Amino acid sequence: MRNRLIVMTVVIVLLLFGAYSLHYADKGKSAETFSSAIIKLGSSGKDVTELQGRLKFLGYYSSSIDGQFGYTTLNAVKWFQWKFGMKADGVVGAQTKLKLWNATKNWAPSASDQSSSSGSSGTDKSTSTGTTTTISKSNRLGLTDNDIKIMANAVYGESRGEPYEGQVAVAAVILNRLKSPSFPNSISGVIYQPGAFTAVADGQINLTPNETAKRAVQDAINGWDPSGGCIYYFNPDTATSAWIWSRPQVKTIGKHIFCM
Repeated sequence: MRNRLIVMTVVIVLLLFGAYSLHYADKGKSAETFSSAIIKLGSSGKDVTELQGRLKFLGYYSSSIDGQFGYTTLNAVKWFQWKFGMKADGVVGAQTKLKLWNATKNWAPSASDQSSSSGSSGTDKSTSTGTTTTISKSNRLGLTDNDIKIMANAVYGESRGEPYEGQVAVAAVILNRLKSPSFPNSISGVIYQPGAFTAVADGQINLTPNETAKRAVQDAINGWDPSGGCIYYFNPDTATSAWIWSRPQVKTIGKHIFCM
């Protein structure tokens, strides 16, 4: 009887230790990248460089990676915090670092990011549009590789399981918004515009897209627009906005109604 109690005690301790290790595994990984310092307005250095790089990877930050925490970086941090359900105070502590690390596990600093950081004057100008990704040779719109990647993430998060034509139509809507003066003038701006896409709000934008979603984006870039020029779409089974029903409806593809 005593031996059985000893064995049960050992098993319980091991289970508790395993749960503790799993709970703090990701926290440990984020600590390996960022230092333990609080990052906020006025901060500078490697932590800020990494912060800007990861925010840029997600499309929240579009200025140059200069290692200087100015107002452009502050706004990007607040946007990220708001989207991920945190207090949008612009202060990057342990919780924000962990959320950011989990959302950007595939990010790695590029040589251009590092050179931009080392050669910067540290102005963090809000008027800067510096993008460090290359232009893909496989598109006619001059979109960057990162633009295309974010689009594939959005298409996969918004419409996986829909007919292929419907996935292309979602990609086309993103491009139609890019061309419209009523929407932001960048792919990241369109996709991460507050309230624009459900996949951003619920975090599915961070899922790894499949080849179908990537191909759908490329077909839309090459000129196929199954939506007929639409700039909105919605699922009538889940839509909660009365306003979206007032938009002129063009067509239905799968579970989505596309409208102007």
